[in-house]
Amino acid sequence: MSERTERSEGMPGRHSPNEKTIVRPYGDTTGDGMVQVSFTLPVPHDKRAEGAAVQLANKMGMDPAMLVHAKPIGDGFTFFVVYGRVNHLVDLSKVQVVERDFPLLSAKEVNAVVKRQLRRKLSVVGACIGTDAHTVGIDAILNVKGIAGEKGLEYYRELKVTNLGAQVSVPELVEAARRERADAVLVSQVVTQRDAHLHNTREMSAAFREAMPAGRRPLLIVGGPRFDETMTGELGVDRIFGRGTTPGEVASYLVHALITSRKANTP
Repeated sequence: MSERTERSEGMPGRHSPNEKTIVRPYGDTTGDGMVQVSFTLPVPHDKRAEGAAVQLANKMGMDPAMLVHAKPIGDGFTFFVVYGRVNHLVDLSKVQVVERDFPLLSAKEVNAVVKRQLRRKLSVVGACIGTDAHTVGIDAILNVKGIAGEKGLEYYRELKVTNLGAQVSVPELVEAARRERADAVLVSQVVTQRDAHLHNTREMSAAFREAMPAGRRPLLIVGGPRFDETMTGELGVDRIFGRGTTPGEVASYLVHALITSRKANTP
């Protein structure tokens, strides 16, 4: 297979027959294969530690590998940045991603669809579950102030939003969803040590399956920077949103999943 380094244009994951799909990293010049990686080793900073960092980079396939930064970050730990060449190629035609399969709607359009089709306010309950106390993500989606100039779901006139905040237990979340007659439950997970976000999500989905019959369960949506968006089935949720998600995307998905697609599938 010949090496092709031209940049593909258009939608990620979609390629016309004439597009180049084989690429390699770009550093100083096109197709040179140069990459930069950073990592921490549990060793004090000295010449031996720097040699260990280069050795690790070599074993990762970087050849040659150049140490460009090393700094102690605590007792017995050193942070490194290494720059070097790799020979790996990426076949864009084999990259699997979850692409948006619903139209983006404005707040006005979301409100109109909910009012016309649902004929009541759409109830959303959000929280950070387990020991996760990082509410920045859930607040960015739910709170009126939103993020990057885009209003959160509380701004939507036809949405009823209940933000439970941080460190909410799964039983508390289930009870709140039942009390608020939630159409959708949004959970943000930032803490990922020892895959806590995955364990918490599985616990949540299992609890909802046990507490509510299939036809009455709310839509289960999780988000966070370390989630793999292809794991919805494995985690037992309806949708996973990654980093960079906006309130408008979430609102549009809610309308699509709870109203538009359900109406289309109704005999």
